[in-house]
Amino acid sequence: MSAAAAVPAEFLSLARNLVDISRPILRGYYRTRLDIISKGDESPVTKADRECEAALRAAINKAFPAHGIIGEEFGSERADAEFVWVLDPLDGTRAFVTGRPTFGTLIALTQGGKPVLGVIDMPILSDLWIGATGHATTLNGAPVKARPCAELKDAYFSAALPQMFQGADRARHEKIAGSAKSATYGGDCYQYGMVATGFIDLVVEKTLGIYDYLSLVPVLEGAGAIITDWAGKPLDTKSGDAVVAAGDKRILDQALAILNG
Repeated sequence: MSAAAAVPAEFLSLARNLVDISRPILRGYYRTRLDIISKGDESPVTKADRECEAALRAAINKAFPAHGIIGEEFGSERADAEFVWVLDPLDGTRAFVTGRPTFGTLIALTQGGKPVLGVIDMPILSDLWIGATGHATTLNGAPVKARPCAELKDAYFSAALPQMFQGADRARHEKIAGSAKSATYGGDCYQYGMVATGFIDLVVEKTLGIYDYLSLVPVLEGAGAIITDWAGKPLDTKSGDAVVAAGDKRILDQALAILNG
């Protein structure tokens, strides 16, 4: 598969199968009492995260044993392979442990470090976005498109937590949020699905890992949206912790001007 070629059907089939594996695991643990472990970055980890990732890894290894895997809970294997799956089994663990339905599973496939396939699955809400190079992004099987928005003053803005912005970044965030038509918080990966579906215009976030955003790239691009780092550069496995997603490049450019001003 060349970098510009459409993602093969067998890769898309595995992505859908992975959702069939992850959904029942997370649904089974939803709103149950779980021991919460604090990781080094102080984000909570539960048994559900680990069981889900272990099951996903086993399925990938069975289907494509030469492919690499990078997972948030269990690290890397064959990370230098041409094709590498990047897994966040439970994006939005804080939502999960507080009984809220806005957590999801993120699955990306990279080729040469660049994301070519992405999945955003919301197991409780039953919303599944799939995006891949050469394919239109779908939500539950139906194509979706981001909406046009020419001016930041008309944009609906979102971020997971205002606390992710510190120091000078806090002032930049407040300027963007204050300039937008509306600012809301929460939703983790669900926010990006709403950009792809035309309900949110702009998401700006920081303190993310590659598990949090690589899957978003094909989903957004296949819906006509765009996602970059804060310098406006494409996202890959070497990118940093800050991203901007917009349904319209005009909004992206206005946000980047503030972030780099």
